[in-house]
Amino acid sequence: MSLLTVGTVAFDTIETPYGKAERVVGGACTYISWAASYFTDKINLVSIVGDDFPQEEIKALHQRGVNTDGLEIVEGKKSFFWAGKYHDNMNQRDTITTDLNVLADFDPQLPNSYKESEFLMLGNLTPEIQLQVLNQMKTRPKLVVMDTMNFWMDIALDALHKVISRVDVITINDEEARQLSGEHALVTAAEKIHQMGPKIVIIKKGEHGALLFNEGRIFSAPALPLARVFDPTGAGDTFAGGFIGFLAGQDDLSFDNLKRAIIYGSTMASFCVEEFSIEKLKNLTEQEIHNRAEKFIEISRVSL
Repeated sequence: MSLLTVGTVAFDTIETPYGKAERVVGGACTYISWAASYFTDKINLVSIVGDDFPQEEIKALHQRGVNTDGLEIVEGKKSFFWAGKYHDNMNQRDTITTDLNVLADFDPQLPNSYKESEFLMLGNLTPEIQLQVLNQMKTRPKLVVMDTMNFWMDIALDALHKVISRVDVITINDEEARQLSGEHALVTAAEKIHQMGPKIVIIKKGEHGALLFNEGRIFSAPALPLARVFDPTGAGDTFAGGFIGFLAGQDDLSFDNLKRAIIYGSTMASFCVEEFSIEKLKNLTEQEIHNRAEKFIEISRVSL
């Protein structure tokens, strides 16, 4: 099944307790596309970069089956840039720099070949841009997934609610779920978010796993304990890419397959954090992914 991904393609400078990486490739759409590419080879990317973005990185995406006809390259302008520093516990970070650059004028226009994509992943962008993409689709996708963050809840809540009312799945972290719903208990928070529109709510809890809520059913996925986390940047986007990529590859939206997709999304995120930027995602094998997914299942398996 064809998958349309919308989000940022960018540069990051990242500092963690394990080192510093200067101007490495990042962006939500980048992580989503790389993760999804291990499960489906019909990916349509929509984003914007300046002419400073490396052509070899675009070629690498092509080789993974990613169509970049929707990647706008603006001559004489710079790509979106973010710099951040993580604290020792890696759960908190400080933003040092955010340079919107070409993203400030992002006006996504979908190529005609994209407008009937069967799966749609709306990466973390302004709700207005997410709506703009939704409005350009010729047919409603089989599944629409969105990611968002508390920043948009603070400054664009009305527009955000409009997007939420039109999607099937929302992926947010536990803090964002509480802010969006006004509820502290995550079960109650998920119920409130269901009422806003999405039939599937995924609440990410970082090193504590993820929760899937769908029509009264709940699935709790574990997180895989890792010896070292080098760089958490993009882990949530990688999770989303693995999740929707797996579903697009399977074309099966049953609850059991949603659970499998959560496991594979978590698996891809666990690889992502082991190296800076997208480096780990570039060199995986299907066997490595399968073996690690089995580890996720094994750590939560029990006989009664």
